[in-house]
Formats: sequence, C-alpha cells, structure tokens
Amino acid sequence: MTGRDPVLLIHGGAGAIAKGEATPEREAAIRDALRDALRAGHGALAAGGSALDGVEAAVRSLEDSPYFNAGRGAALTSEGTIEHDACIMDGASLAAGAVCGVGRIRNPIQAARAIMERTPHVLLTGVGAEAFARQEGLPLAAPWHFFTPERLEALERVKAAKRDQAAASERDRHGTVGAVAIDARGRLAAATSTGGYSDKMPGRVGDSPIVGAGNYADSRVAFSGTGHGESFMKLALGRRLSCLMELAGLPLAEAARRALDELGAVGGTGGFIAIDAEGRAVLPFNTPGMYRGIARGGRIDVAIFGDDPLDA
Repeated sequence: MTGRDPVLLIHGGAGAIAKGEATPEREAAIRDALRDALRAGHGALAAGGSALDGVEAAVRSLEDSPYFNAGRGAALTSEGTIEHDACIMDGASLAAGAVCGVGRIRNPIQAARAIMERTPHVLLTGVGAEAFARQEGLPLAAPWHFFTPERLEALERVKAAKRDQAAASERDRHGTVGAVAIDARGRLAAATSTGGYSDKMPGRVGDSPIVGAGNYADSRVAFSGTGHGESFMKLALGRRLSCLMELAGLPLAEAARRALDELGAVGGTGGFIAIDAEGRAVLPFNTPGMYRGIARGGRIDVAIFGDDPLDA
C-alpha cells in the first residue's frame, strides 16, 4: 500500500448552465447534492475502499438525486420512456461492466459493477440486463420512480423547438453523471451513468456505456465524460486521452486540452473529468458550465458555472 491520499472527482453534466437560470434554492440544492455524492464516494475511499467502491458510491448518490440526468431524474425518450446507460471500469485490471437501455434498475451503476464482477461479459442490454439484475437481487423500481416534472417539461420544450425548427437548449437535451478516483493504493477507476438526452429515439445508445468513449480507466488515467455523446464516440475520447499520455508523452493537463480541442473540432460540446496515476486532476469543458466537484485531503469543493473557482 502506498498510503497516498485518495482523490475523487465527480461531474453532474455539462451544458448551457447560466447564472440566474435556477432559483437560489434549486442551485443550493444542486450544490448540496454534489457535496453528498463527494462525501459518499470519498467516505468509501477513506474507509479503505477501492477506487471502484468510491466511484460507485458517488455515482449511486447522483443517480438517487432528482437533479441530474441519471437514475431518478433521467431524460425521457421521444416516446416519454426511460432508458438508462451506465459503465464502470477498473484501471488496474481493465475489467469493465456496463448496461444500456434499461428502465427498471434503480441504480444502473450497481448493475454495471455486478456485470463486471459476476459475468464473463462487459455489456448487457435492455430486458437481458434487467433479468440479470433481478436474478442478482439488485433493487428495481417502478417506472414512475424515475420521472420528474422537470424532465417532462424539458421533453416538451425540446419537442416544441423541433416543431418550430429552433435549437433546443443544451441544458434541456443533455446530461450525465460520473466519477473518477484514485485510492490509497494508487488504483484508478471510473464510473458514468446517464439517461441519454431528451427526445432521443428509443433504442439510442450514447457514449456513457461504451468503454473508451464516455468512460475509461487504465493504469495511466481514469476518465468520465458528459456532453454530446455521438462526438465522444467518434473520437473514443476516453481512450484517446490515455493514448495522448502514453504515445505522445503528454502530461494530463496538456493531453486534456488537446482532447477537448479535438472534441470541439468535430462539433462536440461537453466536458470530462480525469485523474492520473499521480493524483493530478482536470475538469475541462467547452460549455458555459459543468456541475463538478472534488474531494481531496479532507476538502470538498463544488462548482457549477464556468467562472466558479475550483482548485483541482
């Protein structure tokens, strides 16, 4: 054991997050939810848990909150249904598990870890994933558990924008939650969970459950992305970040800048969180804001807007 201080980063989605858009009460509640997730994840790490334990605990907390597009509060498809995607990955072993297109699993990230640890597979979809979760005794929920008035309203706004041939707001369309961590033994892990985006076609799968695209961890870096999933998939952005470090020899900060530039070059919006094997952290984004936070050395900090200070 190295005895290093564990570090945990989280995000709750990136997009057109403008000051004054939410009431002060709602903004305070979102910040509290981010802090709760950091406490849950870092608490697991501080108690001697693995990086996997930390990222799973943090993401489960975010999935349970109605303020983020994952689990409860997930975006709705064009048919008004719920389809969750999630992925978890262990950097030390490259073991990974994922689900996509599930609508009854209370915490999709928990099912993703069970797939990683209890099956020979990486990704299970739809009814097969839900049958596995039921078999393993994982908590299920009725569809109404995941619906919130805010997501129903967002779906109507996106549909109205489409009818009017106008652009829907990034805030209404996108959103994802994620966590990356390094534990006391220097192991890295990443976890990501999402409801996709409002008005997506039923059956659409984005980058979040795809190893190397929206979620990735190896011995060099752990990565979780949020934003326009198709762009992350085109670039395999999580794996791309690791390759920039390994093959181009770039430090994390420079590799992250390069990766974000490449995302923008293909028209992608969003951001990501990443941490390297030395505990160095980055939280870059090319949108006006990103829900984000860090727990390090007994300190917990959260931020929302682009000009919010956050010392990583």
